[in-house]
Amino acid sequence: MSIKTFLLIFIFVLTATAKERIISLSPSITEIIYALGAGDELVATSSYSLYPKAAQKLPVIGGYTHPNIEKIISHSPTLVVGQSFNTQTLEKLKYFHIKRLKLKLKTLQDIKNSIALLGKTISKTKEANKLLTDITRAIKNIKKTKKPHSVLIVYGLKEDLRSGIYVAGDDIFFNDIIKLTGNTNAYKDDTISQPVLNYENIIALNPDQIIILHSHATEANVNVKRALANWYALPTNAAKNGMISIVDEDYLHIPSQRVAFTIERLSREMHND
Repeated sequence: MSIKTFLLIFIFVLTATAKERIISLSPSITEIIYALGAGDELVATSSYSLYPKAAQKLPVIGGYTHPNIEKIISHSPTLVVGQSFNTQTLEKLKYFHIKRLKLKLKTLQDIKNSIALLGKTISKTKEANKLLTDITRAIKNIKKTKKPHSVLIVYGLKEDLRSGIYVAGDDIFFNDIIKLTGNTNAYKDDTISQPVLNYENIIALNPDQIIILHSHATEANVNVKRALANWYALPTNAAKNGMISIVDEDYLHIPSQRVAFTIERLSREMHND
């Protein structure tokens, strides 16, 4: 074997086995990358990437809606992974010849498709299939309610209900979970995935059940008892029947592989038979 041939083979092997330098633009993507076993390839991520704990030690390139381009470039990434709302940032990185991957993480099918695509992109197909199996199993094991009712899922716990109440609408994985349990979404408009309401809108919807997703990371100072009392003060079927609850597991807001846990947790909450 000639020296030239040997060098070419050596360079090929180095290239084939070289690790990526990945930057994640959202907490969800950070979680998926770690779950795929590629956490050691992450060099930076967005703010609020809290899971797993190892992610908290990574450099932060800014908020997940407005990341800092200069900080991204400073880490010399070989791959930047973002979501649909990161389109503008990913387009800017094109001019720096950085490999980019845009994932859609809205519905359950979107999440599954994106895990498969990311796994394929970073050579973690086997690991991705395992995550997909867990999600599929969670969906299969959902028990349908014997008493179908309307459910309103609220993002965030707040004491002031006069405005700014975000709820789960259409084309979002929470809506998928509601349907899988045999219930209906109290918010009927199928054109908005995350509508913003006030207390009058809530009263008009008159949901049979209200589930409030509480994040300790962003709502640490909320008086839980007072906030819940304000919800029960609204004249709704949910208040009348004592079906307003707060769930505060840290994975509930995150469209990652941990959506399998979200499916299990929320289906239990909606299974009122």
